Amino acid sequence: MTAFLFSALCIEAGLPEGVLNIIHGVGAKAGQAIIEHPDVTAISFTGGTVTGKKIASTAAPMFKKLSLELGGKNPNIIFADCDFENAISVSIQSSFSNQGEICLCGSRIFVERSLYDKFVQEFVARTKALTIGDPLEEKTKLGALISEAHMQKVLSYIALAKTEGGEILTGGNQVKIEGRCAKGFFVEPTVIVGLTHTCRTNQEEIFGPVVTIMPFDTEEEMLSYANSTAYGLSATIWTENLKRAHRVSSKVKSGIIWVNCWLFRDLRTPFGGMKQSGVGREGGWDALKFFTDTRNICIKL
Repeated sequence: MTAFLFSALCIEAGLPEGVLNIIHGVGAKAGQAIIEHPDVTAISFTGGTVTGKKIASTAAPMFKKLSLELGGKNPNIIFADCDFENAISVSIQSSFSNQGEICLCGSRIFVERSLYDKFVQEFVARTKALTIGDPLEEKTKLGALISEAHMQKVLSYIALAKTEGGEILTGGNQVKIEGRCAKGFFVEPTVIVGLTHTCRTNQEEIFGPVVTIMPFDTEEEMLSYANSTAYGLSATIWTENLKRAHRVSSKVKSGIIWVNCWLFRDLRTPFGGMKQSGVGREGGWDALKFFTDTRNICIKL
């Protein structure tokens, strides 16, 4: 819908016909036809890692240029010397904005042990205070998930977390609301503790309003947790120690590192992930280089 609305603005602005073409359809049909077409020489895709693999398997043998912005299982690292109020309030946003359906959400929260109990208590209290409902209402903080199938996937991971030894501190259930969105697929914001960093709940992308919180004692321990997944899209680090911020940022294997903030982005800067979170970078000069081919024309006079 946002792409369609953007196209309407382009028409209003006078963009020549044919410069922008928006094709609606599902990936297996419309998407597959686009990436297979011989006249399509570059593909920029944002979506899930599984779909990215399918696109790459088609495009790579055809030597098409690829830019893939894929999934994430992003660490949110809280050191004891952080600005506590800022870390808490922004961590609520980075956990549950858009119902957690943002590839950049910090779904794994690691808290230095001396701050762990205080952080968990306050985080859970603020999570419980979030209002679920119609997104057109001012008080609403969480809306519906994208589909019934995805809601069932999210709920299945919450059930899995219980079998893996996790404790649900708040949330974990489907929510039924009245009014305009009565048929929506709502899930309570969910906070889970007591899990190991290697369990499936902490390794696989859930893409919903579900976060886990784990304590750590040393930087080395925390880094082993943060870097343990197949993903490497973004990470958030909370500390007032500038040297630590630089040191940890250089060791976390993510393409985007936010220190004492989240989702700050200048569109001129490179955007993209490491490992199974993607290939290539978008934004600024990186985008211009991707959508053009550099040539060497040599003329002997």
